[in-house]
Amino acid sequence: MDDLKKNIAEACHFLAEKTRVEPVVGIILGTGLGALAAEIDAETVVSYEEIPHFPVSTVESHAGRLIFGTIGSKSVVAMQGRFHYYEGYSMQQIGFPVRVMKRMGVETLLVSNACGGMNPIYAAGDIMIMSDHINLLGDNPLIGVNDDELGPRFPDMSEPYTEQLIELAQKTALEEKIKIQKGVYVAVSGPCLETRAEYRFLRGIGADVVGMSTVPEVIVAVHSAMKVLGFSVVTDACFPDALKPVDIQEILKVAAEAEPKLTLLMKRVIEKI
Repeated sequence: MDDLKKNIAEACHFLAEKTRVEPVVGIILGTGLGALAAEIDAETVVSYEEIPHFPVSTVESHAGRLIFGTIGSKSVVAMQGRFHYYEGYSMQQIGFPVRVMKRMGVETLLVSNACGGMNPIYAAGDIMIMSDHINLLGDNPLIGVNDDELGPRFPDMSEPYTEQLIELAQKTALEEKIKIQKGVYVAVSGPCLETRAEYRFLRGIGADVVGMSTVPEVIVAVHSAMKVLGFSVVTDACFPDALKPVDIQEILKVAAEAEPKLTLLMKRVIEKI
């Protein structure tokens, strides 16, 4: 734990020398969803490779950059690309950037991801506001010695996604005439996609969509007393009785088509926070 706090301090010290921005909103942009970065009035852009103790993105479409700047009147820091358990990173490494954001002053975290849709009323290209999640990664970023300075030993997860922010996102989507869903995200380790039987199981335990990210970051954010809002873009339909092989290029294509709507929605929400 002493090493974790030391690593956080060293990363923050490095970044403080690179930027004058004091972010209050943190953003994590998922697979194929990096375009919001273009909406940031950027003051500083730092490659993950430069930042002490930061992991490095290895997945296609994840640029691997930390962007400091403003959206509207809000000072923000955005991760253009994230880290996944299937890349071989530990849960603690995946959550490390959120720890750094918190130390730099971030109070609210917005996360996005691409996912497979299991709810039959969802269609490819739909945007879903995350109302809750199920952690089937088989691990947790809080396992190990706890430091009360970073957060409580047993953080409450009854509201991992802040209801006030969910209501704000719903209202904003209505104003912008953007169709949205609201539902439960289940995180699995990947990298292989699910079998027909697994989709039936995941749907049966209450999940609307499935993905391979987000939950570790949200757990760390809740542990750090941050407010959280999550968005999922449904990139493919995962119906067991009509399952077709998935092409990653098709997933990226659907994400790119939904991206302008998500970018507008996230931008407007940030401006209103």
